[in-house]
Amino acid sequence: MKTDEQLKKDVTAELAWDPAVNAANIGVAVRNGIVTLSGTLDTYVQKHAVERAVRRVAGVRGIALDLEVRLAPGHARTDSEIAQAAAHAMHWHSLVPDDRVKVEVEDGWVRLSGEVDWAYQRASAEQSVRPLVGVRGVTNDITIKPRANASEISREITSALERHARREARRIAVEVEGGVVTLRGTVDSLAERQAAVGTAFAAQGVSRVIDQLDVAV
Repeated sequence: MKTDEQLKKDVTAELAWDPAVNAANIGVAVRNGIVTLSGTLDTYVQKHAVERAVRRVAGVRGIALDLEVRLAPGHARTDSEIAQAAAHAMHWHSLVPDDRVKVEVEDGWVRLSGEVDWAYQRASAEQSVRPLVGVRGVTNDITIKPRANASEISREITSALERHARREARRIAVEVEGGVVTLRGTVDSLAERQAAVGTAFAAQGVSRVIDQLDVAV
């Protein structure tokens, strides 16, 4: 098991190594395996790159992002320009259903709304606007069209977890109410935790996943 000091060194090194991240203004603090990142970034897409980089580090039990996006002078765009660019990006994204998602922009912050059939469509809409120049943040209010049979959703998720990692699946309990899935149990790493959440989101009709999984110490 890594100490907090070792984790801090590893996270700092991973951020410095990732070419998509400008780590110059990022502070790293670790307590009981929970990594807290603070500072400023030039673009919103960097915030997600930072999170991905930290998740790759073995031993991380959780992440807190206290990062502010301060756009570089050349990245400033009007809300109208961002809205048009976002609509165009989603129109050309093959995984985003046409005319199912609406865009609103205020002070560089993008709000997505509408209803789609799958969680991957919801995620794809956000992914298509996240890297656009001028975006300071994204609120994804897209809903998933619900399915009536909660037990069927539960069986599908459990089967998928067993296909991906049978040993870990035995330690994960799946509960479904409406389109909301709750995962409980213990996994060995943050990566396994994220994989389980992603598996649950992949089921049709899932609108939300409540992650109550613990990472083994």
